[in-house]
Amino acid sequence: MGVKLGDETRGYTRFRFLSELLVREGFDVDLFTSSFQHWEKAQRDTARACYRNLPYRVRFIEEPGYKKNLDLARIRSHRIAAKNLRRMLGEALAHDPHAYRLIYAEIPPNDVARTCAEVAHDHGVPFVADINDLWPEAMRMAVNVPVVSDIAFHPFARDAKATYRLLSAAVGTSDEYAARPLADREAPCPTVTVYVGNDLATFDAGVAANAPRISKPAGEFWVTYAGTLGASYDIATLVEAASALNDRKSSGPTKRVRVKILGDGPDRASLEELATRRGAPVDFLGYTPYDQMAAYLSASDVTVNSLVASAPQSIVTKIGDYLASGKPLINTGSSPEFRAKVASDGFGVNVPAENVTALADAICELAANPRACADMGARGRTIAEQQFDQPKAYLKIVDLIRSLL
Repeated sequence: MGVKLGDETRGYTRFRFLSELLVREGFDVDLFTSSFQHWEKAQRDTARACYRNLPYRVRFIEEPGYKKNLDLARIRSHRIAAKNLRRMLGEALAHDPHAYRLIYAEIPPNDVARTCAEVAHDHGVPFVADINDLWPEAMRMAVNVPVVSDIAFHPFARDAKATYRLLSAAVGTSDEYAARPLADREAPCPTVTVYVGNDLATFDAGVAANAPRISKPAGEFWVTYAGTLGASYDIATLVEAASALNDRKSSGPTKRVRVKILGDGPDRASLEELATRRGAPVDFLGYTPYDQMAAYLSASDVTVNSLVASAPQSIVTKIGDYLASGKPLINTGSSPEFRAKVASDGFGVNVPAENVTALADAICELAANPRACADMGARGRTIAEQQFDQPKAYLKIVDLIRSLL
Protein backbone atom coordinates (compact mmCIF):
# COMPACT_ATOMS: atom_id res chain seq x y z
CA MET A 1 0.00 0.00 0.00
CA GLY A 2 2.98 2.34 0.42
CA VAL A 3 4.75 1.41 -2.81
CA LYS A 4 6.62 4.00 -4.87
CA LEU A 5 5.49 3.92 -8.50
CA GLY A 6 6.38 5.65 -11.74
CA ASP A 7 8.21 8.92 -11.18
CA GLU A 8 7.15 9.29 -7.53
CA THR A 9 9.92 10.37 -5.19
CA ARG A 10 8.68 8.76 -1.96
CA GLY A 11 7.67 5.28 -1.01
CA TYR A 12 8.85 1.70 -0.52
CA THR A 13 10.46 -0.09 -3.45
CA ARG A 14 10.22 -3.68 -2.12
CA PHE A 15 7.01 -4.61 -3.93
CA ARG A 16 7.81 -2.71 -7.09
CA PHE A 17 11.14 -4.49 -7.36
CA LEU A 18 9.59 -7.85 -6.54
CA SER A 19 6.97 -7.32 -9.25
CA GLU A 20 9.67 -6.48 -11.79
CA LEU A 21 11.73 -9.50 -10.74
CA LEU A 22 8.77 -11.88 -11.00
CA VAL A 23 8.03 -10.64 -14.51
CA ARG A 24 11.68 -11.22 -15.48
CA GLU A 25 11.37 -14.71 -14.05
CA GLY A 26 8.39 -15.48 -16.30
CA PHE A 27 5.38 -14.61 -14.13
CA ASP A 28 2.35 -12.52 -15.08
CA VAL A 29 1.87 -9.94 -12.32
CA ASP A 30 -0.87 -7.58 -11.17
CA LEU A 31 0.28 -5.11 -8.52
CA PHE A 32 -2.62 -3.87 -6.39
CA THR A 33 -1.95 -0.64 -4.53
CA SER A 34 -3.82 2.36 -3.23
CA SER A 35 -5.13 5.34 -5.16
CA PHE A 36 -3.77 7.28 -2.18
CA GLN A 37 -0.05 8.06 -1.99
CA HIS A 38 0.80 7.43 1.66
CA TRP A 39 4.02 9.45 1.72
CA GLU A 40 2.62 12.54 0.02
CA LYS A 41 -0.72 12.20 1.83
CA ALA A 42 -2.46 12.92 -1.46
CA GLN A 43 -4.53 11.11 -4.07
CA ARG A 44 -2.70 9.87 -7.14
CA ASP A 45 -3.80 10.90 -10.60
CA THR A 46 -4.17 7.29 -11.67
CA ALA A 47 -4.51 8.27 -15.34
CA ARG A 48 -0.91 9.49 -15.54
CA ALA A 49 1.28 7.86 -18.17
CA CYS A 50 3.97 6.89 -15.64
CA TYR A 51 1.62 4.23 -14.22
CA ARG A 52 1.13 2.58 -17.60
CA ASN A 53 3.27 0.42 -19.87
CA LEU A 54 5.09 -1.07 -16.89
CA PRO A 55 6.27 -4.70 -16.88
CA TYR A 56 3.35 -5.46 -14.53
CA ARG A 57 -0.22 -4.15 -14.43
CA VAL A 58 -1.12 -1.67 -11.71
CA ARG A 59 -4.58 -2.01 -10.14
CA PHE A 60 -5.52 1.00 -8.05
CA ILE A 61 -7.70 0.41 -4.99
CA GLU A 62 -9.93 3.36 -4.22
CA GLU A 63 -9.13 4.71 -0.76
CA PRO A 64 -10.22 8.06 0.76
CA GLY A 65 -6.88 8.75 2.46
CA TYR A 66 -5.80 10.42 5.71
CA LYS A 67 -3.56 13.20 7.00
CA LYS A 68 -1.63 11.48 9.82
CA ASN A 69 0.21 8.17 10.13
CA LEU A 70 -1.72 7.21 13.23
CA ASP A 71 -5.29 8.41 13.56
CA LEU A 72 -8.86 7.20 13.15
CA ALA A 73 -9.02 8.49 9.59
CA ARG A 74 -6.22 6.12 8.55
CA ILE A 75 -7.97 3.18 10.21
CA ARG A 76 -11.20 4.04 8.37
CA SER A 77 -9.35 4.57 5.10
CA HIS A 78 -7.67 1.15 5.25
CA ARG A 79 -11.00 -0.46 6.12
CA ILE A 80 -12.56 1.04 2.99
CA ALA A 81 -9.55 -0.03 0.93
CA ALA A 82 -9.90 -3.61 2.22
CA LYS A 83 -13.58 -3.63 1.27
CA ASN A 84 -12.84 -2.31 -2.21
CA LEU A 85 -10.01 -4.79 -2.69
CA ARG A 86 -12.30 -7.68 -1.77
CA ARG A 87 -14.70 -6.52 -4.46
CA MET A 88 -11.94 -6.15 -7.07
CA LEU A 89 -10.44 -9.58 -6.40
CA GLY A 90 -13.89 -11.16 -6.26
CA GLU A 91 -14.89 -9.70 -9.62
CA ALA A 92 -11.65 -10.85 -11.26
CA LEU A 93 -12.01 -14.40 -9.94
CA ALA A 94 -15.72 -14.56 -10.77
CA HIS A 95 -14.90 -13.64 -14.35
CA ASP A 96 -12.03 -16.15 -14.50
CA PRO A 97 -11.58 -18.70 -11.67
CA HIS A 98 -7.91 -18.99 -12.68
CA ALA A 99 -7.26 -15.25 -12.87
CA TYR A 100 -4.79 -15.54 -9.99
CA ARG A 101 -2.79 -18.63 -9.10
CA LEU A 102 -1.25 -17.07 -5.97
CA ILE A 103 -1.82 -13.95 -3.87
CA TYR A 104 1.11 -12.24 -2.13
CA ALA A 105 0.44 -9.34 0.23
CA GLU A 106 2.28 -7.22 2.71
CA ILE A 107 1.16 -6.95 6.31
CA PRO A 108 0.45 -4.34 7.65
CA PRO A 109 -2.16 -3.05 6.88
CA ASN A 110 -3.69 -6.00 8.71
CA ASP A 111 -7.22 -5.70 7.35
CA VAL A 112 -6.00 -5.48 3.76
CA ALA A 113 -3.83 -8.56 4.28
CA ARG A 114 -6.74 -10.42 5.88
CA THR A 115 -8.88 -9.68 2.84
CA CYS A 116 -6.20 -11.20 0.58
CA ALA A 117 -5.88 -14.25 2.85
CA GLU A 118 -9.63 -14.89 2.91
CA VAL A 119 -10.11 -14.42 -0.84
CA ALA A 120 -7.20 -16.78 -1.54
CA HIS A 121 -8.63 -19.35 0.88
CA ASP A 122 -12.11 -19.11 -0.62
CA HIS A 123 -10.73 -19.73 -4.13
CA GLY A 124 -8.22 -22.41 -3.19
CA VAL A 125 -5.06 -20.54 -4.17
CA PRO A 126 -1.88 -20.17 -2.08
CA PHE A 127 -1.47 -17.05 0.03
CA VAL A 128 1.85 -15.56 1.19
CA ALA A 129 2.19 -12.71 3.67
CA ASP A 130 5.24 -10.45 3.55
CA ILE A 131 5.66 -9.27 7.14
CA ASN A 132 7.13 -5.75 7.15
CA ASP A 133 6.07 -4.66 10.63
CA LEU A 134 4.08 -5.87 13.59
CA TRP A 135 0.74 -4.21 14.25
CA PRO A 136 -0.51 -3.54 16.88
CA GLU A 137 2.83 -3.98 18.66
CA ALA A 138 4.40 -1.02 16.87
CA MET A 139 1.35 1.18 17.53
CA ARG A 140 1.87 0.90 21.26
CA MET A 141 4.97 3.04 20.80
CA ALA A 142 2.69 6.01 20.16
CA VAL A 143 -0.36 5.07 22.25
CA ASN A 144 0.05 2.75 25.23
CA VAL A 145 -2.74 3.32 27.72
CA PRO A 146 -3.60 0.30 29.88
CA VAL A 147 -6.91 -1.36 28.94
CA VAL A 148 -7.75 1.45 26.50
CA SER A 149 -4.98 0.42 24.09
CA ASP A 150 -5.97 -3.23 24.39
CA ILE A 151 -9.51 -2.39 23.33
CA ALA A 152 -8.49 0.06 20.61
CA PHE A 153 -5.91 -2.26 19.07
CA HIS A 154 -7.95 -5.46 19.31
CA PRO A 155 -9.10 -5.29 15.65
CA PHE A 156 -5.48 -5.18 14.48
CA ALA A 157 -4.56 -8.21 16.60
CA ARG A 158 -7.67 -10.05 15.39
CA ASP A 159 -6.91 -9.37 11.72
CA ALA A 160 -3.26 -10.39 12.13
CA LYS A 161 -4.22 -13.71 13.72
CA ALA A 162 -6.79 -14.42 11.01
CA THR A 163 -4.19 -13.66 8.34
CA TYR A 164 -1.51 -15.82 9.92
CA ARG A 165 -3.84 -18.79 10.28
CA LEU A 166 -4.59 -18.80 6.54
CA LEU A 167 -0.98 -18.59 5.36
CA SER A 168 0.54 -20.96 2.86
CA ALA A 169 3.95 -19.44 3.67
CA ALA A 170 5.44 -16.36 5.33
CA VAL A 171 8.20 -14.03 4.22
CA GLY A 172 9.68 -11.78 6.89
CA THR A 173 12.02 -8.81 6.70
CA SER A 174 13.82 -10.40 9.68
CA ASP A 175 13.93 -13.84 11.29
CA GLU A 176 11.74 -12.49 14.10
CA TYR A 177 9.07 -11.27 11.68
CA ALA A 178 9.18 -14.43 9.58
CA ALA A 179 8.59 -16.55 12.66
CA ARG A 180 5.82 -14.37 14.13
CA PRO A 181 2.87 -16.16 12.42
CA LEU A 182 3.85 -19.48 13.96
CA ALA A 183 2.65 -18.27 17.37
CA ASP A 184 -0.92 -18.06 16.04
CA ARG A 185 -0.97 -21.26 14.02
CA GLU A 186 -1.65 -24.86 14.99
CA ALA A 187 0.50 -26.20 12.14
CA PRO A 188 3.78 -24.74 10.89
CA CYS A 189 4.19 -23.23 7.44
CA PRO A 190 7.27 -22.48 5.33
CA THR A 191 9.06 -19.27 6.36
CA VAL A 192 11.75 -17.30 4.55
CA THR A 193 13.70 -14.25 5.70
CA VAL A 194 14.46 -11.68 3.02
CA TYR A 195 15.71 -8.31 4.25
CA VAL A 196 14.14 -5.21 2.72
CA GLY A 197 17.54 -4.38 1.29
CA ASN A 198 18.19 -2.21 -1.74
CA ASP A 199 19.40 -2.36 -5.30
CA LEU A 200 23.14 -1.83 -4.93
CA ALA A 201 23.53 -0.73 -8.54
CA THR A 202 20.99 2.05 -7.97
CA PHE A 203 22.66 3.02 -4.68
CA ASP A 204 26.09 3.19 -6.29
CA ALA A 205 24.77 5.19 -9.23
CA GLY A 206 23.32 7.71 -6.78
CA VAL A 207 26.68 8.02 -5.05
CA ALA A 208 28.54 8.54 -8.33
CA ALA A 209 26.09 11.19 -9.56
CA ASN A 210 25.87 13.21 -6.35
CA ALA A 211 29.21 12.82 -4.56
CA PRO A 212 30.77 15.84 -6.34
CA ARG A 213 27.98 18.07 -4.98
CA ILE A 214 28.66 17.22 -1.33
CA SER A 215 31.24 19.43 0.35
CA LYS A 216 32.77 18.02 3.52
CA PRO A 217 35.13 20.37 5.37
CA ALA A 218 38.51 18.97 6.35
CA GLY A 219 38.67 17.86 9.95
CA GLU A 220 34.95 17.08 10.29
CA PHE A 221 33.71 13.63 11.33
CA TRP A 222 30.20 13.06 10.00
CA VAL A 223 27.74 10.87 11.88
CA THR A 224 24.60 10.30 9.82
CA TYR A 225 21.07 9.08 10.44
CA ALA A 226 18.60 8.56 7.59
CA GLY A 227 14.91 7.86 8.09
CA THR A 228 11.76 8.90 9.91
CA LEU A 229 11.77 11.40 12.75
CA GLY A 230 9.07 9.75 14.83
CA ALA A 231 8.20 7.88 17.99
CA SER A 232 10.30 4.73 17.49
CA TYR A 233 13.46 6.54 16.44
CA ASP A 234 15.65 8.00 19.18
CA ILE A 235 17.10 11.05 17.47
CA ALA A 236 17.00 13.08 20.69
CA THR A 237 19.77 10.95 22.20
CA LEU A 238 21.85 11.43 19.05
CA VAL A 239 21.40 15.20 19.34
CA GLU A 240 22.37 15.09 23.03
CA ALA A 241 25.43 12.95 22.22
CA ALA A 242 26.54 15.48 19.60
CA SER A 243 26.16 18.23 22.18
CA ALA A 244 28.13 16.24 24.75
CA LEU A 245 30.99 15.65 22.31
CA ASN A 246 30.98 19.32 21.41
CA ASP A 247 31.49 20.14 25.09
CA ARG A 248 34.33 17.69 25.66
CA LYS A 249 37.82 19.14 25.62
CA SER A 250 40.91 16.97 26.18
CA SER A 251 38.90 13.73 26.20
CA GLY A 252 36.99 14.50 23.01
CA PRO A 253 37.62 13.27 19.46
CA THR A 254 40.48 14.78 17.49
CA LYS A 255 38.06 15.63 14.67
CA ARG A 256 35.02 17.88 14.96
CA VAL A 257 31.90 15.73 15.10
CA ARG A 258 28.96 16.87 13.02
CA VAL A 259 25.66 14.99 12.88
CA LYS A 260 23.64 14.88 9.67
CA ILE A 261 19.93 14.05 9.93
CA LEU A 262 18.35 12.99 6.64
CA GLY A 263 14.59 12.65 6.87
CA ASP A 264 11.42 14.19 8.14
CA GLY A 265 8.58 13.36 10.49
CA PRO A 266 6.34 14.58 13.29
CA ASP A 267 9.22 15.10 15.75
CA ARG A 268 11.37 17.28 13.51
CA ALA A 269 10.41 20.65 15.01
CA SER A 270 11.02 19.52 18.61
CA LEU A 271 14.35 17.96 17.64
CA GLU A 272 15.49 21.12 15.88
CA GLU A 273 14.54 23.10 18.98
CA LEU A 274 16.53 20.69 21.16
CA ALA A 275 19.61 21.00 18.93
CA THR A 276 19.40 24.79 19.03
CA ARG A 277 18.95 24.84 22.78
CA ARG A 278 21.91 22.52 23.33
CA GLY A 279 24.09 24.22 20.74
CA ALA A 280 24.58 20.81 19.17
CA PRO A 281 26.46 20.51 15.84
CA VAL A 282 23.52 18.92 14.03
CA ASP A 283 22.24 19.61 10.51
CA PHE A 284 18.64 18.72 9.67
CA LEU A 285 18.57 18.23 5.92
CA GLY A 286 14.94 17.15 5.67
CA TYR A 287 13.61 14.59 3.22
CA THR A 288 16.40 13.75 0.81
CA PRO A 289 15.90 11.96 -2.53
CA TYR A 290 17.33 8.45 -2.52
CA ASP A 291 20.28 9.17 -4.82
CA GLN A 292 21.37 12.13 -2.68
CA MET A 293 20.89 10.15 0.52
CA ALA A 294 23.19 7.44 -0.85
CA ALA A 295 25.86 10.04 -1.54
CA TYR A 296 25.56 11.55 1.96
CA LEU A 297 25.84 8.13 3.61
CA SER A 298 28.93 7.32 1.59
CA ALA A 299 30.50 10.70 2.38
CA SER A 300 29.93 10.16 6.11
CA ASP A 301 32.27 8.49 8.57
CA VAL A 302 29.68 6.62 10.66
CA THR A 303 26.00 5.73 10.25
CA VAL A 304 23.57 5.34 13.14
CA ASN A 305 20.61 3.00 13.51
CA SER A 306 18.94 4.96 16.29
CA LEU A 307 15.93 3.41 18.04
CA VAL A 308 14.32 3.87 21.44
CA ALA A 309 14.67 1.02 23.92
CA SER A 310 11.10 -0.20 23.55
CA ALA A 311 10.97 -0.02 19.73
CA PRO A 312 9.60 -3.27 18.27
CA GLN A 313 11.50 -2.90 14.99
CA SER A 314 13.90 -5.68 14.11
CA ILE A 315 15.92 -5.01 10.93
CA VAL A 316 14.68 -1.71 9.53
CA THR A 317 14.53 -0.63 5.90
CA LYS A 318 17.59 1.63 5.97
CA ILE A 319 20.03 -1.06 7.16
CA GLY A 320 20.75 -2.09 3.56
CA ASP A 321 21.67 1.51 2.69
CA TYR A 322 23.82 1.94 5.79
CA LEU A 323 25.80 -1.20 4.95
CA ALA A 324 26.05 -0.29 1.26
CA SER A 325 27.79 2.96 2.23
CA GLY A 326 30.85 1.04 3.41
CA LYS A 327 30.88 2.90 6.72
CA PRO A 328 30.72 1.47 10.26
CA LEU A 329 27.30 1.30 11.89
CA ILE A 330 26.42 2.26 15.45
CA ASN A 331 23.30 0.36 16.49
CA THR A 332 21.13 1.42 19.43
CA GLY A 333 18.29 -0.94 18.51
CA SER A 334 17.35 -3.51 21.13
CA SER A 335 16.41 -6.34 18.75
CA PRO A 336 18.40 -9.40 19.90
CA GLU A 337 18.49 -10.63 16.30
CA PHE A 338 20.07 -7.50 14.89
CA ARG A 339 22.41 -6.92 17.84
CA ALA A 340 23.73 -10.45 17.36
CA LYS A 341 24.17 -9.78 13.63
CA VAL A 342 26.10 -6.56 14.26
CA ALA A 343 28.46 -8.42 16.59
CA SER A 344 28.89 -11.61 14.54
CA ASP A 345 29.25 -9.91 11.14
CA GLY A 346 31.58 -7.24 12.55
CA PHE A 347 30.23 -4.24 10.64
CA GLY A 348 29.65 -2.01 13.65
CA VAL A 349 29.11 -1.66 17.38
CA ASN A 350 26.09 -2.03 19.65
CA VAL A 351 25.37 0.55 22.34
CA PRO A 352 22.49 0.71 24.83
CA ALA A 353 19.45 2.63 23.65
CA GLU A 354 18.69 6.08 25.09
CA ASN A 355 22.18 6.33 26.67
CA VAL A 356 23.84 9.63 25.76
CA THR A 357 27.21 8.80 27.31
CA ALA A 358 27.47 5.37 25.67
CA LEU A 359 26.58 6.78 22.25
CA ALA A 360 29.02 9.68 22.61
CA ASP A 361 31.77 7.30 23.72
CA ALA A 362 31.17 5.02 20.73
CA ILE A 363 31.37 7.96 18.31
CA CYS A 364 34.54 9.19 20.03
CA GLU A 365 36.22 5.79 19.85
CA LEU A 366 35.44 5.37 16.15
CA ALA A 367 36.64 8.90 15.38
CA ALA A 368 39.96 8.00 17.00
CA ASN A 369 40.36 4.71 15.13
CA PRO A 370 40.21 5.09 11.34
CA ARG A 371 41.59 1.59 10.79
CA ALA A 372 38.71 0.02 12.73
CA CYS A 373 36.25 2.20 10.79
CA ALA A 374 37.69 1.02 7.47
CA ASP A 375 37.52 -2.63 8.53
CA MET A 376 33.92 -2.41 9.79
CA GLY A 377 32.86 -0.49 6.70
CA ALA A 378 34.37 -3.08 4.37
CA ARG A 379 32.63 -5.88 6.28
CA GLY A 380 29.33 -4.02 6.02
CA ARG A 381 29.66 -3.57 2.28
CA THR A 382 30.35 -7.29 1.86
CA ILE A 383 27.22 -8.17 3.87
CA ALA A 384 25.22 -5.70 1.75
CA GLU A 385 26.40 -7.43 -1.42
CA GLN A 386 25.73 -10.93 -0.08
CA GLN A 387 22.45 -10.50 1.83
CA PHE A 388 20.79 -7.13 1.09
CA ASP A 389 21.15 -6.68 -2.69
CA GLN A 390 17.60 -7.12 -3.96
CA PRO A 391 18.41 -8.70 -7.38
CA LYS A 392 20.11 -11.57 -5.55
CA ALA A 393 18.28 -11.74 -2.22
CA TYR A 394 14.75 -11.62 -3.64
CA LEU A 395 15.32 -14.76 -5.67
CA LYS A 396 14.50 -16.60 -2.42
CA ILE A 397 10.95 -15.22 -2.73
CA VAL A 398 10.75 -16.34 -6.35
CA ASP A 399 11.85 -19.83 -5.34
CA LEU A 400 9.26 -19.93 -2.55
CA ILE A 401 6.46 -18.91 -4.94
CA ARG A 402 7.53 -21.56 -7.45
CA SER A 403 7.47 -24.21 -4.72
CA LEU A 404 3.92 -23.25 -3.72
CA LEU A 405 2.71 -23.42 -7.30
